[in-house]
Amino acid sequence: MVAVTGDDNSGGPAPTDSTGINGAISADDQAADQVDTAESADIMAESDEVAAPAAPAAEGDQDSAEASEDAPSAPDLEQESEIAADYIEGLLDVADLDGDIDMDVEGDRPVVSVVGATLTELVGPNGEVLEALQELTRLAVHRQTGTRSRIMLDVGGYRARRRQELAELGRTAAEEVNRTGVPQRLEAMTPFERKVVHDAVAAAGLRSESEGEEPTRRVVVLPAEDAVMEPAGGGQG
Repeated sequence: MVAVTGDDNSGGPAPTDSTGINGAISADDQAADQVDTAESADIMAESDEVAAPAAPAAEGDQDSAEASEDAPSAPDLEQESEIAADYIEGLLDVADLDGDIDMDVEGDRPVVSVVGATLTELVGPNGEVLEALQELTRLAVHRQTGTRSRIMLDVGGYRARRRQELAELGRTAAEEVNRTGVPQRLEAMTPFERKVVHDAVAAAGLRSESEGEEPTRRVVVLPAEDAVMEPAGGGQG
């Protein structure tokens, strides 16, 4: 755990031209511009698969596939966590926010969590600011390591709470679809949120797929006999 105070001891790529969170994000957009556009789009892709109870997903789960083919070593994950922690510490300094930074590893994914009493600014409505900060953090890690990062950023336990809510939503939707036989289209969600729902639906014995385009892409829960699996790149996920 790294205690964050008002002083910048991180040595990380902290922005320097503002004293607010909006300024922090704006300054770091300049760093993001240094990464090739195609690589940036790839880094920002999140795992979002079609879940099936009895068969592997036919849609591309890019994060999972890459992890199984070339899983990073423990030292690599630790390095990513340290780079991300330094980067976030710099942002907190610029935004004049206090917080503690925890570093952990879940499976083959590093997780950096910021905990504190005044961090709602870093989450934003429906986690929008948190998603943006996570992508900037991934870009910062990529810039230093040269490899694609799957690091997960959490602030104030938001993702943990949201995961529980979405898992319950997925179970409830699956029960309703199983009872009525009518597909249910859920609200628009981020890739992280859709993945949680897909997993919950699969655990309930049904299938689900995603439809639409970002940022209005949503999960559709299907009766088992109606599920249609699309190939990777077919607009589902």
